[in-house]
Amino acid sequence: MMGTLSYVVFFVTVASLFAIATLGLNLQWGFSGQFNAGVVGFMAIGAYTYAALTAPAQHEHVGGLDWPVIAAVAAAMAVTALVALAIGLVTIRLRTDYLALATFGIAAAINHLALNLEGITGGGRGIAGIAKPFADLPPLWFGLAFLALATGALLAVYLLLERLVRSPWGRALRAVREDEVAAAALGKDVDRMRLTAFVIGAAPMGLSGALYAAFIGYVSPYDFLAILTFQIWAMLIVGGSGNNAGAVLGSFVVWALWSLSGIVVVLIVPTKLQVQGGAIQAILIGLLLVAMLIFRPRGLMGERLHSSPLLRDDAAVRH
Repeated sequence: MMGTLSYVVFFVTVASLFAIATLGLNLQWGFSGQFNAGVVGFMAIGAYTYAALTAPAQHEHVGGLDWPVIAAVAAAMAVTALVALAIGLVTIRLRTDYLALATFGIAAAINHLALNLEGITGGGRGIAGIAKPFADLPPLWFGLAFLALATGALLAVYLLLERLVRSPWGRALRAVREDEVAAAALGKDVDRMRLTAFVIGAAPMGLSGALYAAFIGYVSPYDFLAILTFQIWAMLIVGGSGNNAGAVLGSFVVWALWSLSGIVVVLIVPTKLQVQGGAIQAILIGLLLVAMLIFRPRGLMGERLHSSPLLRDDAAVRH
C-alpha cells in the first residue's frame, strides 16, 4: 500500500513538472505558432542554474553558493528567459522548419556544453548533492510535500498563462499566429510579440528543469536528451495545442502511457532485451500521435473558438 502511494506521488509530481514545460511550449506554438524543437535545452538551463546555485562546492564543478531554494528557482527562470531572449533575437526572422532546426541545434549544443564543460557542469558525472526542499522529512512526507510544491507551481503557471492569453495581448498574439501580414497591417509589432511569447514560454521550461533538479537532487546531461523534447511535444499534441487545460491533460496522459509501458517492458521482456525493449515506449507514443492526428487532430481538448464581442452582439440581434 505504501509502495503504491509512493509511486502515485512520484507519478503525479513528474507529470506536473512536465506539464509546466508543456504550458510554456503551448504559449510558443499553440498561441504564437513558433516551432521550438529545443525545449529540452531550456529545461537543462534551468536545472543546471539551480544546481550551480545550491549544490555544495566540489572540484568537479562550480558550487558552494548556498542559495535558498526559492531564490535559486527564480534565478533559474530568469537565466532561462535571458538565454531565450538571446536566442530569440538571433532567430527572430526564422519561421516553421527553419526555426525548428535552429532551436534543435541550439538544444544539442547546450547538451554538448553540459557534457564537456566539466569544470562548470561536472561533465558526464553530473552534479550531485543539489539542495532538496523538505529534505529533512521522511521519504513519503518529502514526496507529498514536493507534490504540493509541484502542483502549486503548475497551478500558478496555468493561471498566469490563462490570464495572459485571454488578455488583449493574447488575442493579438493569436492574430499574429494566423496571419502575420494582416496583424502587421493593423499596426501590431509582429517581431516583438513573437519574441515576447518565446521568452515568456521559455521561463516555465526553466522552472520545470529547476524543480526536476530539486526533486531528484542530481542532474546530468543524460537527463536532457532529445527524446524529452519529443515527449513534451507529444503531450501538447495529444492534449490539444492552443488550450492550456489540454496541455496539462496531455502531459498526464502521455506520461501515464510512457510509465505504464515501461512497467510492462520490465515485466514481460527478458532482461537481456530490456534495453531494446525500451524503444517500445517511444513506438507507443508515436502510434498515439498518429491516432490523434487521424481521429482527433485538434487533440483531446482543442483550442476554444474565439470571436469578436461585436460579432456576438450582431449575431444576437439577428436572432
